Amino acid sequence: MTLDEYQQGALKTALYPQQLAIIYPTLGLNGEAGEVADKVKKTIRDFGGEFSDERRLAIARELGDVMWYAATLARDLGFSLSEVAEMNLAKLQSRVERGKLHGEGDNR
Repeated sequence: MTLDEYQQGALKTALYPQQLAIIYPTLGLNGEAGEVADKVKKTIRDFGGEFSDERRLAIARELGDVMWYAATLARDLGFSLSEVAEMNLAKLQSRVERGKLHGEGDNR
């Protein structure tokens, strides 16, 4: 499956008020990313950092929710997921070429 095929499938279930486009998926993305972090944190706290198959699957399922919100947010911003991915790789490659992979800030 390509990123754009995933996005098209995800958009079939994007049922939220269009007047909340951009805002709704941004809030959802933040919430789901928090759920990923929480599952990792609890694995460290409760299971000594042992990522069993069951815990890995639970985290992967939350990552799917992150992807759904990223797909809908990208659409609301006017981009396909493949365009977002291509922009990100170009940005990272530019940082590598300029020796700026480490550090802080968007414009390094």
